[in-house]
Amino acid sequence: MRAGTRSGLLVGLEILVPILILAVWWVWSASADSFYFPPLAEILRSFQETWLFARFPTDVLPSLGRMFLGYAIAVVIAVVSGVALGLSVVARQAASPLVEFFRAIPPTALLPFAILVFGVGFEMKVFIIAFVCVWPVLLNTIDGVRAIDPVLRETVRVYRLSNVDQLRRIVLPAIAPQVFAGMRTSLSLAVILMVVSEMVASTNGIGYFVLQAQRSFDIAEMWSGILLLGIFGYLLNAVFIWIERRSLTWYRAIRSSST
Repeated sequence: MRAGTRSGLLVGLEILVPILILAVWWVWSASADSFYFPPLAEILRSFQETWLFARFPTDVLPSLGRMFLGYAIAVVIAVVSGVALGLSVVARQAASPLVEFFRAIPPTALLPFAILVFGVGFEMKVFIIAFVCVWPVLLNTIDGVRAIDPVLRETVRVYRLSNVDQLRRIVLPAIAPQVFAGMRTSLSLAVILMVVSEMVASTNGIGYFVLQAQRSFDIAEMWSGILLLGIFGYLLNAVFIWIERRSLTWYRAIRSSST
């Protein structure tokens, strides 16, 4: 089978499978008499009325702002710290117990502390998201720096490149694939912690809305919020993959030439 034909079939499956699932859900829910699973038509109607107009500025935008800010803070801290720890054996050994200790703490266990220190507002949610997202990127960055070819390191020493040139020309390009892998994992964690933090302590946001809809037994609205989160997560992943592919074109070319 040609590569183009195979790629076309895969894209077709990616489109066809969700459509089939929605069709089955539509038919089943239309005839099902369940309080917990309302008809898909009712959920979509609630989705349109709630998320396309009324609650987009009051719930969706605040959620996105908190999530992206916490995620961005985590990535910056993780990459800077990861490069420093990866380049220094002494610093890495000294920091290893702290890194292993803090990354082992369940994020939800820190919610009471975060609420105590920051309150239930914007800062608490950003802190929780940043705390959770920092570890995958940090560990991948450290591993990426440690995996740099020793011959490449020796070449840098021979040509006496400045520290800035070493980072820009050698270190950052070499660790980019692993950093992106950690960032993709952290992006999923950011969405999860965005929802959890809003459910625990918030006055707005998608997670807050889903919980309030459940408490008021408005099941269609609850499902519309869950549907929004699913769409949101899918689009985030698709955009991230596109950015990753554009940024790592050179890396894929090297891998394909070596196989």
